[in-house]
Amino acid sequence: MAPIFDLLAAHPLLLFGLLLFVGSALGHVRVAGASLGPAAVLFVALGLTAWGQSYGAELLIPEVLGSFGLVLFTFMIGIISGPNFFGSLKRGWPVMLSTLGVLVIAAVVAGLGGRALGLEAPVTAGTFAGALTNTPGLAAASQAAGSADLPAVGYSISYLWGVVGMMLAAAWALRHRQTDGAAAAPVLEQTTIRVETREALTIDDVLATYPATVSITRLKHKAARATVPAPTEPILVGDLMSVVGPADALAQLTNDLGHTSSVDIIGDRTSLDSNRVTLSASKLAGHAVAELDLWNRFGAQVSRVRRGDVDMIPDPDFQLQMGDRLRVVGPRDKMRAIRIFLGDSERGFSDINPVGLALGLLVGIGIGTIPLPLPMGHFTLGSAAGTLIVGLVFGRLGRIGPMPVSMSTAAAHSLSGLGMLTFLAYAGTRAGTQFAGAISSNIGWKVAVLGFVVTVVAAVGLLATARLFHRTDWVQLAGQLGGAQTQPAVMAFANTRTNFDTRVALGYALVYPVAMVGKILLSQLLVLIG
Repeated sequence: MAPIFDLLAAHPLLLFGLLLFVGSALGHVRVAGASLGPAAVLFVALGLTAWGQSYGAELLIPEVLGSFGLVLFTFMIGIISGPNFFGSLKRGWPVMLSTLGVLVIAAVVAGLGGRALGLEAPVTAGTFAGALTNTPGLAAASQAAGSADLPAVGYSISYLWGVVGMMLAAAWALRHRQTDGAAAAPVLEQTTIRVETREALTIDDVLATYPATVSITRLKHKAARATVPAPTEPILVGDLMSVVGPADALAQLTNDLGHTSSVDIIGDRTSLDSNRVTLSASKLAGHAVAELDLWNRFGAQVSRVRRGDVDMIPDPDFQLQMGDRLRVVGPRDKMRAIRIFLGDSERGFSDINPVGLALGLLVGIGIGTIPLPLPMGHFTLGSAAGTLIVGLVFGRLGRIGPMPVSMSTAAAHSLSGLGMLTFLAYAGTRAGTQFAGAISSNIGWKVAVLGFVVTVVAAVGLLATARLFHRTDWVQLAGQLGGAQTQPAVMAFANTRTNFDTRVALGYALVYPVAMVGKILLSQLLVLIG
């Protein structure tokens, strides 16, 4: 085996490819209905590196490659979560404070436990950073200690359980997700309503009562043909309306306006048609549905938007992304012009918007390097937190002036997966090179015990506060566990188990920034006050 390990040590890209191949293959193996998913790359890297060390070979993925993978991953998580993040922020700040509180408790446990076990403060700080899988925290502890040697010992021993322990906590949370009242997205249905109310109403009046819930796609006045209704068009007794929305909203609307009709006005495509059109025109990405002005341009409207695997009813302010699939209802003879206007190219799914991507990484990494003053010195957010914050902003804005700064959900998921695998391969080789020597040292068992306790305290604290105080649903909670742990492997595991439920990424992004900053500060404090 020695020649093989020597070959891998001499060619890091060959090692990188091997780790991705073997890890990804093992990640698809299901045992008792569960699989590790992309997280398997981390464990393969750790095991192979430790094995290589027994032959005197140092297997390492270059740090610059690992750093690139991490910032690519965090920026893409921001892009994916940005459209929903700021809406959740108003009700999410208590969750952030709770997360920070749990981390403070974990740091106190680490400090007291380290003293009881006779560990030096830098070792305790490294153990804390490893138990919560935070590499920037390790860097902060090393800087405060003046050397990376002692913090690295604590980090390398506690890191493995930090990943496994929080993955087990996420798995436990997801076992209970069937009890959630919340659903990832309501199932949309269609019905035809015969109007009986004599109240003077327009289409706008109805939509104002059911904002962002229903879409009126067709209106048929008695002997006339069905048309796409104008916002100000009156609704008359005897009219037939085709409406799309969740079942409960449709039932309420039907009860308010009349009764369900058996007449099929959708089947008549003589004058109206309905097509699924992909938004691939970059000039439209980041604009609201109302800004498309389809009614005035073509006498058409967007009745539904499919993003990823989720169908949504868009309100006028709904922000569109490249690759969104729009269900457009409009005049049959205008459909070709509508497709040309929106783009309708599969390129929209795969366009990574390289200008917006490069700008986001540049700004995010730049923000992460800015030193922020503190009484004890200064600290930086780090490139991961910086790119996540910029990604959230870019994902929410969609465009800055004439320049799109976001991308399709499909492209963002693909890039986030690549970034995650790259970082996990790097992190596994980094921990693996130190693990074997550290675990055999005279303090190895003490660090292992302390790391185990810190991870358990953090996991139990996060689960308890999220469920008891904030009533967080189990799927989002699994994402929050990954975000609080600042660990992509936990999020990858939760995504695999939930088929990429968007609540996982939302939970991850909600607490990641405060967790990152908190752990950097707490790691330094454990050294300075130890």
